[in-house]
Amino acid sequence: MISPRHPPCGFALLALFTGLALPAMLHAGEWSGYIQSEARVFLHEPGDAQQHGDNLSLVAEPEYYTEWDAGRQSLTVQGFLRWDQHDDERSHADIRELVWQKAGDSWELRIGISKVFWGVAESQHLVDIINQTDLVENIDQEDKLGQPLVNLALIRDWGTVDLFVLPGFRERSFPGKKGRLRSLPRVDTDHPLYASSAEDRHVDFAIRWSHYIGDWDFGLAHFSGTARDPRLLPDMSAGGEAVLVPLYETIDQTSLDLQATKGDWLWKLEWLTRSGQADRYSALVGGFEYTAVGILDTSADLGFIGEYHFDDRGETAPTPFEDDIMVGLRLALNDAQSTEALFGVIADRKDNARSYNLEASRRLGDNWTVEVEARLFSSPSPGDPLFSFRDDDHVQITLARHF
Repeated sequence: MISPRHPPCGFALLALFTGLALPAMLHAGEWSGYIQSEARVFLHEPGDAQQHGDNLSLVAEPEYYTEWDAGRQSLTVQGFLRWDQHDDERSHADIRELVWQKAGDSWELRIGISKVFWGVAESQHLVDIINQTDLVENIDQEDKLGQPLVNLALIRDWGTVDLFVLPGFRERSFPGKKGRLRSLPRVDTDHPLYASSAEDRHVDFAIRWSHYIGDWDFGLAHFSGTARDPRLLPDMSAGGEAVLVPLYETIDQTSLDLQATKGDWLWKLEWLTRSGQADRYSALVGGFEYTAVGILDTSADLGFIGEYHFDDRGETAPTPFEDDIMVGLRLALNDAQSTEALFGVIADRKDNARSYNLEASRRLGDNWTVEVEARLFSSPSPGDPLFSFRDDDHVQITLARHF
């Protein structure tokens, strides 16, 4: 069964768009997207007997784009649908984008459901907070649910100021009983808790100033609203099963993302300070990427990545990135098939916990791509957030048809 994950105010926004986008629908637009098959092969038996073994799933992500008014107005619609062989929670549908945009000479306005990305780091998107994570997709937290929003961008010589009103909160998706990879015990998403009496109807606000000076690009932001990452509290289900219940707290977060481009070097930093989840805390991820261009007299580029993660909550932090180092290699062959590969290792400095990640992709002809992803987990201690995944080493292969 496909479970929908529509935004809380999706119907109201859809009604709004019906009026706003009607002129656009009179003009020919462009369709794009892909359909994809995915196979996951696990190297070990699951840690919970309820969890599945090897798994198949199918994905469709169509997108429609049209513009009018000499390109000053546009409409983007992007849907998402996944069917999963075993996990009912991973079989879901979502509106990733349904957004109308109007551009003036020194401003841009977006209204609807959209995705917004903040950040520069490779191994963790620390300051990225507008959209909720679609965690049933992948534990790397790069897949996001569409967020209802009103976004006004004021474009000036001294930078761009983005103002956000976020009417309606999206709960994080978590794998179900049969799902894999998931926490042990599982997260019970049927009974979430909220610090605000408005619960998922709380209206959030954000502001971000972005600019560049020479080789330096930066963004300074503040967010006030419901935390996208819940605290997970131990509880018992009605059937007597030990579960974790998500608690969504109201936070204030100030953040900085910074990137300097110095020849073949990229220097990166993400930093935040946050209140509202127990005591105020600070966290950062920073590092570099150096690209060797044309290695061995070929057209290929090889990048060397190093990043450091720190969270001043220490071992009490509900994240695996409290004191960790990431090193990685990025290979781009720059060939006709756009062959790329990224390999990384994240190591905890206080114990022997390691996670190994490989992502590789290649075009097959004009319309097909194949991707391979492998994740391995080594020696996480019982207190580490990755301990639940100790038996979840796997290889994933996807084949996608683009249109």
